[in-house]
Amino acid sequence: MDDTNIDDREAPEIARAVDLIHLGARLHLLESETRLSRERLFALYEEVTGIPPAEAGPLAPAEWFLHWQPNVHASLFIGIWRYLQAFAGLRGMDAIARAYRLYMAHMQASGIDPILTVTRAWTVVRYLGVLLSTVRCGAMRPRAHHCSSRSRCGQPGWNASKVVVCRSRGLSTGGCDALVTSTSSSS
Repeated sequence: MDDTNIDDREAPEIARAVDLIHLGARLHLLESETRLSRERLFALYEEVTGIPPAEAGPLAPAEWFLHWQPNVHASLFIGIWRYLQAFAGLRGMDAIARAYRLYMAHMQASGIDPILTVTRAWTVVRYLGVLLSTVRCGAMRPRAHHCSSRSRCGQPGWNASKVVVCRSRGLSTGGCDALVTSTSSSS
């Protein structure tokens, strides 16, 4: 990329795009979160990764996040993202990128294969309040009998789309959230 064409307004956008590319962002995320042209992003992506960006497929449907394993990972990510917004004052893509780095660090430290990509993490944040909601773990326990003495927390129960990670696992001092469809959280 020819650095002589970069002005002071474009430099932060390029830095953001490079950071997101290093995190594994797809082209449609880059187009949504930066003001750079598609051509500039395409060239930047190829320069950073050495390969052209893959064709953008459709976003993951909201239902993808409801299966037990993606639900647990997305719920962990959302908890980190919400914490950073509340206590670190981060917003927008800055909060998502930082939360994703912390999610990946947690996965690596735990020896767990990550399920979320940065693009899926960005997608779940966009779906919150529109297609997906969260409910407190304790709020679901009496109705759905999750986390009973017979079931292990974080494992699929009789309704695998509403599996939760319980307080008993010690993942959060204030409980935890599970993803549900926006319509099912009101029932």
